[in-house]
Amino acid sequence: MLLYIIPLTSIHHTRAYYVINGITLYRIVIVPLLLWLLFTGRHVLFSWGIALSFFTDLVDGFLARKFRVTSIAGTKLDSIGDDLTVAVAVTGLVKIHPVFVKEQLWILILLAVLFVLQVGYALIRYRKMSNFHTWLAKTAALLQGIFLILTFFAGEPLPVLFYIAAGITMLELTEEIIMVHLLPRWRANVHGLFQVWQEQKQKRAPGDARPAE
Repeated sequence: MLLYIIPLTSIHHTRAYYVINGITLYRIVIVPLLLWLLFTGRHVLFSWGIALSFFTDLVDGFLARKFRVTSIAGTKLDSIGDDLTVAVAVTGLVKIHPVFVKEQLWILILLAVLFVLQVGYALIRYRKMSNFHTWLAKTAALLQGIFLILTFFAGEPLPVLFYIAAGITMLELTEEIIMVHLLPRWRANVHGLFQVWQEQKQKRAPGDARPAE
């Protein structure tokens, strides 16, 4: 059963909902094909496939905002598609550029540890993965996509771009760990830590007021 955040009251919006979720679903079902292309040496087709997956991530996000179509199910599906796309792209990085991966191994390990901590903490606290979709997460995803796509098409990784993308991703994962700690109940589509702090400040404000003497 889908729990709609914004009711879909027209045929126009209903069609948009299915189109957007269909685009998101593409990123999930294409994963086996991308892995097959990668491990059978079809690296050019793999590169185009990864680029298309990252592009569809931008498209479904744009369409969701344009048509004001959002659902809990769609948010979860989008997170799964994002994680799988990045996982396949990183697998491609390891397979095609093993020397670069070895050089940056400690950074990649740190990123993996932060990701596991964030997911693990959310599973313990909420019994499911978080789906905050913060602005920092969107920025990190964009930078990851740019770095990986340029790497596959240019033939060589760009270290400066890698460090920028890795740094923003570390900040994003750290922010989400703190947000999981601060938010007692699962929520989707939270803009960031500043929003959480502002909400908590507003909740405390009435109780903090001193009675008039």
